[in-house]
Amino acid sequence: MCGIVGYAGTAPAQSTAASAGQRALEVIVEGLRRLEYRGYDSAGIAVVGADGIAMRKKSGKLVKLLEELALHPLPAATAGIGHTRWATHGGPTDANAHPHVVGGGSLAVVHNGIIENYSGLKADLLERGHSFASETDSEVAATLLGEIYASLGADGGDADGAADGPVAGGGRLASAMRLVGQQLDGAFTLVATHVAEPGVVVAARRNSPLVVGLGDGENFLGSDVSGFIDYTRRAVELGQNQVVSITGTSVEITDFYGTPAQGREYLVDWDSAAAEKGGYPSFMEKEINDQPDAVAQTLLGRTNGEGVLTLDELRVDPSVLKSINRIIVLACGTSAYAGQVARYAIEHWCRIPTEVELSHEFRYRDPIVDERTLVVSISQSGETMDTLMAVRYAKEQGAVTVSICNTNGSTIPRESDAVLYTHAGPEIAVASTKAFLAQITATYLLGLYLAQLRGNLFQGQIKDILAELAKTPAKIARVLENAEQVKELARSMAETRTVLFLGRHVGYPVAMEGALKLKELAYIHAEGFAAGELKHGPIALIEEGQPVIVVVPSPRGRDSLHAKVVSNIQEVRARGAKTIVIAEEGDESVREHAEHVFYIPETSTLLAPLLATVPLQIFALELATAKGYDVDQPRNLAKSVTVE
Repeated sequence: MCGIVGYAGTAPAQSTAASAGQRALEVIVEGLRRLEYRGYDSAGIAVVGADGIAMRKKSGKLVKLLEELALHPLPAATAGIGHTRWATHGGPTDANAHPHVVGGGSLAVVHNGIIENYSGLKADLLERGHSFASETDSEVAATLLGEIYASLGADGGDADGAADGPVAGGGRLASAMRLVGQQLDGAFTLVATHVAEPGVVVAARRNSPLVVGLGDGENFLGSDVSGFIDYTRRAVELGQNQVVSITGTSVEITDFYGTPAQGREYLVDWDSAAAEKGGYPSFMEKEINDQPDAVAQTLLGRTNGEGVLTLDELRVDPSVLKSINRIIVLACGTSAYAGQVARYAIEHWCRIPTEVELSHEFRYRDPIVDERTLVVSISQSGETMDTLMAVRYAKEQGAVTVSICNTNGSTIPRESDAVLYTHAGPEIAVASTKAFLAQITATYLLGLYLAQLRGNLFQGQIKDILAELAKTPAKIARVLENAEQVKELARSMAETRTVLFLGRHVGYPVAMEGALKLKELAYIHAEGFAAGELKHGPIALIEEGQPVIVVVPSPRGRDSLHAKVVSNIQEVRARGAKTIVIAEEGDESVREHAEHVFYIPETSTLLAPLLATVPLQIFALELATAKGYDVDQPRNLAKSVTVE
């Protein structure tokens, strides 16, 4: 979840406020700022200056580090590393913040992930005379790297010696990093720089994100491309168990045993402006308003001129997909609710039994998976560790794996048999909005594609559904245009302590997602229920003034469900609840039973979540804002959960 930035190069600083030789600091500070969305509780920077390693780090937000840098500036440098930490081992303190400087001040290291065997390694290092200044597993890895570095010769061999300047490709530091990689268990990205190789930054990755940026006279490292998007759009994805060494003019990749490797170069198809707020007061508000485009972009180019789905990324033999007799959707959090929505559509269109599993529970219950099982993983970042490990387990059992992801080149798509990218653009706010709608859209495309291959639907039916999907972005835009009533209500409820959400059919996961957004942003109790469960216990929670938000299905489709949900509204209102209803335009039957009604455009039952979710997002955003909270970076949360 942490953010990592690395820089090596000699390009001049672009900022007029920066002095000569300050390019490294400029790049790292800007990279950390762009990576704030990942969630963090401390930040730090280290550069290799004329007098050795210079480091500044502070707990708290990035502004605390910037204040420290203003008081104690860093020297000019041609290489450096930066880090935003989300605490796992040890609390959010200055001592536990990264970078960790070891080896008598000669080596600086930052780390993302968890070292699972750190305890045994630390005991061995203590026995060999090392001491530790922090509570982190990261310092253990740094100390081990320093020890191994000291044991190597200048050429990276086993003899004692010292390098006396920059070594092309990293030399001794890269050799030490490879040996460390062989000894560590768990998930990690390690990035390091050493006084003896002042123009070199070396990194290693296993089960944790890292990407290389290619510049002109400079090269970059980042947890994702946001870390260097201001400076280059050329990126290289790294594989598992690889070490990369960058200088201003070279990038060298090997595996942990020194075998040369090639990364896949690609062009980032969005620029830095896409990661800015665009005039909105928060990234989250911008991303809510991005949703018409996110859905449209996810649909773009997925059909031919005759309305036939052509998912070119889905490189799985059609005969294999035709043989599938079971689908398992793996996801966590908001992505899991997207999977719950998709389940209704996939089973309806394809007639294939479909289950939605929380990734972190899946592999621990000894699930039954075989070669006729299609496992669909959903992850915005493509780095969600729980989901990644579940996908690996499914592959070991012989399942066909497809990833639905928003981040090109990330780990889960690379390790899956096929991928369907959502093309929602960068999502910076920690709480997901546009990625959720894009994920639903992508899963619908997958379901329709399977139905097309297997002949479950006539081509005309598929064409009609796709035509309605194509109209959805404009309908979402209408919901956004008419959002003021939702905002006013949310502001008036700033002192509310608990909100309940009800829904049926596809409205049930929408209700759960609405509750999750309120919990994430406003820090109040919120819970989503299947409306049919109301009389089986939850109705005991209803008391005078209790806000209940109800997602009402269309009266045009499943009439019985509409009537049943209206009955639920009456039941809670009779017990004093304050009822707030999301309903389809023209549904006047709900007005007499609700204090507040927010209407969404008419659409088919299965597509309704793409519209009904939006008022709930706006409600949570506005209520949290009225309470004075940071909606982009909620407390204790991180954008990309890269630890189990």
